[in-house]
Amino acid sequence: MSFISMFDVLGPNMVGPSSSHTAGACSIALIARKMLGEPVRQVDFTLYGSFAKTYRGHGTDRALLGGIMGFSTDDERIPQAYALAGEQGVSYHFSYNHTETDLHPNTVDIKLTGAEGHAFSLRGESVGGGKIRISRINGIAVDFSGDYNTLIVVHKDRIGIAAHITRCLSEGMVNIAFMRLFREAKGDTAYSIVEYDGTLSTDVQQKIREKEDVNQVMVIPIQEEK
Repeated sequence: MSFISMFDVLGPNMVGPSSSHTAGACSIALIARKMLGEPVRQVDFTLYGSFAKTYRGHGTDRALLGGIMGFSTDDERIPQAYALAGEQGVSYHFSYNHTETDLHPNTVDIKLTGAEGHAFSLRGESVGGGKIRISRINGIAVDFSGDYNTLIVVHKDRIGIAAHITRCLSEGMVNIAFMRLFREAKGDTAYSIVEYDGTLSTDVQQKIREKEDVNQVMVIPIQEEK
């Protein structure tokens, strides 16, 4: 039986009328911003289901833009997200998809390009009460919530990569809460996603990168960026 706290019932501290349509949307976009690791220059949002139908009225558009700029769910700047995005040089576009219906009703695809030219995409779902689920990265199915500090290692699907990651974390005194592997196909691109306790130093991140067939290391801390 899963544990539900009173905070799951009451919802998060937030700006906006809806924990699902506003707070959840902001959290998804904030995770995307942290994964990119640099200021966003171009972002395209594709909204599905209920998000697509009500995003203007519920402030989902402003929440998504706010998260992309690094705002947390209770940031009072969210209502001014459009103006602030213009000031920060963030180019954005919203579109909607009413044809794909076999998805969670509060789903958004986000395609990002950063100031240094890095780009990637993710799909997020706002599952209620401000909780979220990231279900795709660059088209590959994944599954994590952002409730824990999260390490994402992009690598070739090769023998020894998981052992290398866990060894580096152990030597860095990082406690693993959950670890899962997601891959496109056997031998192709894979995503090792580790949810962990404590702090992951830059030295440990660099040691993970040094392994052959490791392409990218992304870290998503649960502490909100200001």
